[in-house]
Amino acid sequence: MANVEISLKETMAGIEGALGAAVVDYTSGMALGTLGGGKGLDLNVAAAGNTDVIRAKVRTMEHLGLKGEIEDILITLESQYHLIRLIQGRMGAGLFLYLVLDKTRSNLAMARHQLKRVAAELEV
Repeated sequence: MANVEISLKETMAGIEGALGAAVVDYTSGMALGTLGGGKGLDLNVAAAGNTDVIRAKVRTMEHLGLKGEIEDILITLESQYHLIRLIQGRMGAGLFLYLVLDKTRSNLAMARHQLKRVAAELEV
């Protein structure tokens, strides 16, 4: 099992094209840890905003009567992928991993696979 800091380092070093990553509590919208980002990418603002995305999707699923859990949410921009991976299980309830990728330098399928592994190993 890995803590927040180790998980973020693994995410940034192990996923080609990673620009920034965060572990976020979606009950509060607060980032428990961030790595990367920069001038044009404030990960704390993104954490709060993406909390609203998750809440909206959960509400929509409830209204539609859809069963099951959200695995991940992908937002595709002109030059970036934004990947939100909900953390399942007792230790990660209410948390998600947020990853921003450079679209030209990343492999989305591999990034999803690696982020799933990191999420499974995260212990908070």
